[in-house]
This record gives sequence, C-alpha cells and structure tokens, in this order.
Amino acid sequence: MSDTEPHSGSRKPVEVRFAVPDPTYPFIGITQEEDCRVELERMLPRGPGTYAEFFSVIGADADRVLELARSNDLVEPHLVSRYESGGLFEFIVSGGCPARQLAELGAIPQDVVSEDGQGRIVVDIPAERDAPEIVDAFLDDHPTANLVAKRTNEHPDPLLTTEALQMAVDDRLTARQQDILFTAYEAGYYERPSETTCEELATEFGISPATLSQHLRVAERKLLAIVVEDNVVSPSS
Repeated sequence: MSDTEPHSGSRKPVEVRFAVPDPTYPFIGITQEEDCRVELERMLPRGPGTYAEFFSVIGADADRVLELARSNDLVEPHLVSRYESGGLFEFIVSGGCPARQLAELGAIPQDVVSEDGQGRIVVDIPAERDAPEIVDAFLDDHPTANLVAKRTNEHPDPLLTTEALQMAVDDRLTARQQDILFTAYEAGYYERPSETTCEELATEFGISPATLSQHLRVAERKLLAIVVEDNVVSPSS
C-alpha cells in the first residue's frame, strides 16, 4: 500500500445519492405508467442472489400495479396489503435490481423512491468499505444511473450500526419469521385497534392462524433478545 492510499482506519462513512431513470426497473416503470409514488420499505435476503423487496405504492390501483409488475421479467410480485389508493407489495428479485446490487456491494440502502418515472437511491457506505470502488462498480453495471451527490457522514457511528443490526436479525430470525413479522407490522397488526387480523395474515401466507401466531411469538422473542442481549437499549436506573 502506498503512503498516499487511505488506510481503512482513516475512512469515514459516506452517503451517496444516485439518480436512476431507467423504467426497465419495475419500481421506476410503475411510476412512468401511473401517477404514483413507489418507495422501498424493507429488503430481506432470500438465499444466494435473491431478495424480497417490500414496496409501498401510493396513488395507484393495487391491481394495476400488479399488472404492471407481472409484465416485467425481473420480479415476481405479490400483493401483501391493499390500501385505499395503492398497497404494500413484495417483489422477489434475483437480478437487475439496483438496490439489491448496492446491498451486495456493501452499501446500506436508506432511501429508494420513484416518482414520475425517475428513481432516487440513497445509500450509506460504512467506513470499512471502499466507497469509490462501490460507486464505480455500481455505475459500470448500471450505465443509465448517475451519481448525484456524495458526502462524508460526520456523525459518529452508533454502537450498533444498521448493518450490524441487520446481521443480528438475519442471524437469529429465519427469512420466514422476518417476512411474517414485517408484513404484520406493515399491515397494521400491532395498531390498536388492529387494522388486520391474524386470520387475514394467515390467509396471505397460506398457513393456519395458529401457525402464524407461533411464527410471530418466536420472531418477537428473538427480536427482543437482540435488543436486550446486544444492549441496544439499557434499563433506566
């Protein structure tokens, strides 16, 4: 290593913003066809190279969104929850997704949004990662994307970073448990009064209400174990 090459210990976290105008990506193509907003809520690994991406869509009919998504070979779409004007959708992706590739390169997607056929992706790149290398690799594979901004994150890293927390969740909760817990939360199961029932969620996953309740209890216990055992929060004195 040359004297001028920055050591990993001297790097700081970097926030990077990309503009992605390519409508071949489903979350962008939908907003080109419909006057709506599409936003990534959650991304869960589903095996080597495969992710479940949960997108909320506001301003378009849910059936129309499914129709558009199903016409795209890049995703396998499912409607999780229907809104008055839109819904929560699960897209199973195994290639061609910019957010997925950025995650696999080591970046942490923070904001993935599309409106009017224009996509915006904001990621955090941890200090231990090589930001220029990640940016170059992404732009090489996605030539229609543009680097809009890059800035050093001067805020100190938290004791438990987003990446570390995600690793802890992935380590303790199965993909199925994460899927059910996240879907229940987004569907309003934990609201009071509840916006969905255990029976409705069970139907969505093709399982019995008793099995769904068991999945939720196990997932909740594991999530609490992460919070307590990893000292995410400390008891007040």
